[in-house]
Amino acid sequence: MQSLVTPVITTALYFVVFGSAIGSRMSEVDGVAYGAFIVPGLIMLSILSQSISNGSFGIYMPRFTGTIYELLSAPIAPIEAVLAYVGAAATKSVVLGLVILATSALFVPVHVAHPLWMIAFLLLTATTFSLFGFIIGLWAESFEQLQIIPMLVITPLTFLGGAFYSIDMLPPVWRTISLANPVVYLISGFRWSFYESSDVGVGVSLAMTLAFFFVCLGVVRWMFATGYRLKS
Repeated sequence: MQSLVTPVITTALYFVVFGSAIGSRMSEVDGVAYGAFIVPGLIMLSILSQSISNGSFGIYMPRFTGTIYELLSAPIAPIEAVLAYVGAAATKSVVLGLVILATSALFVPVHVAHPLWMIAFLLLTATTFSLFGFIIGLWAESFEQLQIIPMLVITPLTFLGGAFYSIDMLPPVWRTISLANPVVYLISGFRWSFYESSDVGVGVSLAMTLAFFFVCLGVVRWMFATGYRLKS
């Protein structure tokens, strides 16, 4: 219940603060009502944080309790273990994303122009960041290390990635700097699937997301091949 109720309450609060307070002073962004404009950003904000949290805690706790050795001695391939952990984390994140989408529809009219693209970006982002969380869960040696990257790196990048604004609204210098933020491409591509409005090309967004996915997949493969933080 906590996993389902929390995003509903959080989404409602975002609409109260951003939709009412700021939306009354900023009617439209790229031809889209501000309340509806922030919906993809809200979903991505939750997807990124939940995927990393689910993926990292899922593999860290077996390491912490020592049950990881049962997994390593089981007659299963490493890819099967990764599919299980990452698949579970990504599934929960996707469900939460859909819950937030349904909650948002209660506050603003939400239009999805390209449902298949929306589902593709949702699945790809959830899977990619669940893999990233899996990496963090293997790397971390304490609960503090488990939280440091999501709190100090991912959350700031998400808020600065155009979740609640278009980077086209920024001065040219800051817009150029924002393009170095990988989260911009995730949010931009996802928003395009809703309103056909994006800060960067949808092809570039998809390519960047796929690139990060394959990087994470390669790192996980190396970790299992070398036994990094798995056997000690």
